[in-house]
Amino acid sequence: MIKLGGKRLGSRGPVLAGIVLAALVALLHVLGPPALVRFGLLLFDSYQRAAPRAYEDAPVKVVDIDDESIRRLGQWPWPRSEIAKLTNRLGQAGASVVAFDVVFSEPDRTSPSRIAEQLARGGADSATLAVLRRLPDHDSELAQSFAATPVVLGYFLVNDSAGPQVATKAGFAIGGTPPSQAVPRFRSGIESLSVLNAQASGSGSVSLPADNDGILRSVPLLAQQGDQLLPSLSLEALRVAQGAGSIIVRTSDASGEISGAPGRVVAIKVGQFEIPTTAAGGLWLHYTKPVPARTIPAWKILDGTLSPAELESAVSGRIVFVGAGAIGLRDLISTPLRDHELGVMAHAEAAEQVILGHFLQRPDWAPGLELALVLALGAGLALVLPRLGAARGAGLVLAAIGVVVGGSWWAFSHCRYLLDPTYPVLALVLVYSAQTVLVFYREERRRAYIHSAFDRFLSPEMVRRIAADPDRLELGGEEREMTVLFCDVRNFSGISEHLAPKQVIGFLIALLTPLCDVLLARKATIDKFIGDAIVAFWNAPLDDPDQHRNAARAALEMVRKLDALNAGEGRDPAVAWPGPVRIGIGLNCGLCCVGNMGSAQRLSYSLIGDTVNLSSRIEGLTKFYGVSIAIGKALHGKLAEFATLEMDLLRVVGRDTPERVFVLLGDEELAGSPEFADLRERHNAMLAAYRAAQWDDARAQMLSLTNHAGQFGLNKLYSLYETRIAALMAEPTPAGWDGIYEAREK
Repeated sequence: MIKLGGKRLGSRGPVLAGIVLAALVALLHVLGPPALVRFGLLLFDSYQRAAPRAYEDAPVKVVDIDDESIRRLGQWPWPRSEIAKLTNRLGQAGASVVAFDVVFSEPDRTSPSRIAEQLARGGADSATLAVLRRLPDHDSELAQSFAATPVVLGYFLVNDSAGPQVATKAGFAIGGTPPSQAVPRFRSGIESLSVLNAQASGSGSVSLPADNDGILRSVPLLAQQGDQLLPSLSLEALRVAQGAGSIIVRTSDASGEISGAPGRVVAIKVGQFEIPTTAAGGLWLHYTKPVPARTIPAWKILDGTLSPAELESAVSGRIVFVGAGAIGLRDLISTPLRDHELGVMAHAEAAEQVILGHFLQRPDWAPGLELALVLALGAGLALVLPRLGAARGAGLVLAAIGVVVGGSWWAFSHCRYLLDPTYPVLALVLVYSAQTVLVFYREERRRAYIHSAFDRFLSPEMVRRIAADPDRLELGGEEREMTVLFCDVRNFSGISEHLAPKQVIGFLIALLTPLCDVLLARKATIDKFIGDAIVAFWNAPLDDPDQHRNAARAALEMVRKLDALNAGEGRDPAVAWPGPVRIGIGLNCGLCCVGNMGSAQRLSYSLIGDTVNLSSRIEGLTKFYGVSIAIGKALHGKLAEFATLEMDLLRVVGRDTPERVFVLLGDEELAGSPEFADLRERHNAMLAAYRAAQWDDARAQMLSLTNHAGQFGLNKLYSLYETRIAALMAEPTPAGWDGIYEAREK
């Protein structure tokens, strides 16, 4: 474990984060956000598509008023006399109950009495009207067929506005807390005509509200209007088919369940059948693929295509659901298996499942098991993942996800249990992702810490190269053509005298940091700091083909940056700034020996050579000549396009060979200006006269330069030449005069 920024970054942080995420997923499981609930439902849909229910010949049939029936028997609505004929034939064939997924809410417009009313308004003769009025009413005929055959009528439940209460023929017995909060509640209903309801054996809801995504996954067996429970069409058909009196509803606090709130529906008992349900009293549907054998077209019954014996064989002892499948009449639903399915098929499949005892269910222990898996897998992974690493951890997570999803599939395919793997899988993915990111972040912090620690001794580029090739830590160096910069603060002793030690350090940091930023931006390697001085170089450790221009531009930008700091731009107001600060910069280029130097105990990547010494001497001359940037002859030859002037030919301390030194005033833009061109012409003329011992001409040219001196910061330079020329004019010209000046100070 290492300490970074005052905080310890060990394995406890990722472990704690993983445990917190596992707890968060557990909370989501309790709250059940719709998006995650839907994801689980979509997974169950995929299970159904992979393993739909195998069709078994249960005592359930569907009579379909299909397109062919409409073509043969005429457009819908048919006369109720035709519906009566259909009902009678089904009853005579031995159907145990006929359940209509059709609501007969308005009188039949084709009844003779209704036709008589229309003809009377048109002035028809009384004899015709009398004959029509004596004919049987179609609604009455249908009611009579209902009286002869066990029939269950459908009704719609709506919430648009308060309306008439639906009258149910089913009685209810409730074991436990009444399910007033769990069962869907409706404000009103749309029933068939009272003359029909009176003769029907039962009635049930045909409303099939789908889930939020429009898919019908469960049939609501119960509904509620006011304080009255109402059965669905399929539940009522099962009751009537068995001749049962009441439907028994058992809720959670009467079933021995210990999870969930009281009043949740657990099971419904109708006759001999006990049906496990959802909390709202719904039956999970396990759909079959389309089965033609389940359906009988209505026209085959009405036109006699099916003989009485064939019809009896098809429907005897069966619950027969009648629905409309013709285009324009279709009551369509979306199921996990089909986008467009007849609504009557949902009622029929629900009845089939009850009779066959084939149930999909979420047992009362399912939420507890899922919650336990979330906490166990999430927290367990949080504890072991930091020890495994990302690769092995990914393998473990994939294996755990495979076990969870595989277990969910096995429970569905073998036990018909709906166990949702969404939350355990989400916990595994979130914990793995978060811990991997945190561990990666921690390791990056460690690397950054180590990197920054070495950056205090070596250049950033050198650290990267050492990291890539540790053999570079060996002692030794190489000769390279390099450009060297020395920068020093003017009158630093005087500045230090008026500041406290801490203020001096704060001032140096505030000054040197932006200057070093300039150097680094221009690809310099910062070699060292010598008190208030900076030593930097170019073209090592990495090649820099533009090293000379980069060095010149860096020096010019350093001077501009210092001017901005002196003006207060970007300066920390908390730092003690000792008035106007000036620097001197010396630059030169040439061969240097650069590499890891020092002892076996301590290495320093640095450089040595005559070029380095000369650069240091040139920096010292900036103070003598009163300029900001001075460069040697070798570098001047590389900067022909820059604004430079020769300052002097002199022997610096420690060197016998004379050196030409130049002042760097600006870049190419200044070099191309008319003002600088005039300055350079006059300046060169002055130097030529001075070295030719033509004192009068030299003095005249020098005096003509005084107008330019202030603009280019050359006041002290020309003041030195004025003093020299005056002294030389006062005495005879020295023998062997060559214009070389002997520097007496470094």
